[in-house]
Amino acid sequence: MLALKSKGTNLLKSERKTLTSFLLLYSFLSIVILLFSAFIYYNLQKDDMLQYQNNRLKEYSHELISKIKYLHNNFDKSQKYPRFIYFNSAIYDSSQNLIFSTLQEEKVKLDETIYKIKDNIHYVRLLDSYYLGAMYVVVEIVDDEEWLGFVKMKVIIYGIVLFLILLFAGYFLLSLLLNPMRESILLLDRFIKDTTHELNTPVSSILTNIEMIDSSKLDEKIAKKIKRIDIASRTISNIYNDLTYIALGNQIHSKDEMIDMKALIIERVEFFNVIAKVKKLETMLDLDEEVKLYIDKNKITRLIDNLMSNAIKYNKKESFIRIILKNGYLCVEDGGIGVKKEQIKQMFDRYSRFNESEGGFGLGLSIISQIAKEYNLKLKIESKINIGTKVIVKW
Repeated sequence: MLALKSKGTNLLKSERKTLTSFLLLYSFLSIVILLFSAFIYYNLQKDDMLQYQNNRLKEYSHELISKIKYLHNNFDKSQKYPRFIYFNSAIYDSSQNLIFSTLQEEKVKLDETIYKIKDNIHYVRLLDSYYLGAMYVVVEIVDDEEWLGFVKMKVIIYGIVLFLILLFAGYFLLSLLLNPMRESILLLDRFIKDTTHELNTPVSSILTNIEMIDSSKLDEKIAKKIKRIDIASRTISNIYNDLTYIALGNQIHSKDEMIDMKALIIERVEFFNVIAKVKKLETMLDLDEEVKLYIDKNKITRLIDNLMSNAIKYNKKESFIRIILKNGYLCVEDGGIGVKKEQIKQMFDRYSRFNESEGGFGLGLSIISQIAKEYNLKLKIESKINIGTKVIVKW
């Protein structure tokens, strides 16, 4: 139960990000498929409706043609074009020129037999003989669109049901796919927890015994060996503290107090000084007096230690580390290898590493980010390849 909350939060964050991205893409593709299916269904229903109306319009055309024949044969007695209450009509000559029309929709497709155009249905028929010089007869009725309302209702209902089914299926499939990732993260967190527990006693023992050794009384060769042991033990100690925070961070009650930031930074610089000397790094301090911060001492120590550790780890030999402390402002800068601009946003993700040549678990900046969020500290990273990195903390 030690690391359930911390690992659960991190696990949920990564899962949520993956799940959201997948479901957004999956939903978009599902909607496209459903819209395409709805379009096909609409056209099929429209064709069925036109087939249903075809016989009715065919009868209307017979009635119209008989009236046109009568008018053609008795043109000297009556010159009035036949009109009907329940449909409109038009006649066109062999060149598809309009002779006469009572149509509401002027646009006519004489190469089609029956079709829907806007709110009307047109039926086109060829005359056997050229009565009144006409070759084409067009019959028009108004589409009441009852079928369309039925289609819309079915598309909406079935569309929503199918979309929810597809969404649920996508969520279920993605959950299955995420299981290996979830198990890997849980295994890694369990390893960190177990490692932390096992490191406690030996790390404390090594550090205590090294501090008790008076190196000035030792042979030079032995003193160098002791120094290397000191460097290694301090590195292990820093890793141990990170692992402890990851495993127990959310279960340790914060004891906030007013911290003298200058004194704390000097203390931590002295702790890392042995490690920094290995790379011959020059540590430059610009620390204002009386800079106080109300925060848990262990957590702000973890934040400073990780900034220092990264500044040393990813630095170049014979380069520098510059620490600036002003009121409401802390900056740790190095002249190291830097990272690409597009990688900066990913630097705070747990286990993220951008340089495989250096060791570590990729926990440092993730811990810094957690502490910053807890105390509403603002973080900013500026970095350029082969020039260096600057991490700014504001409060």
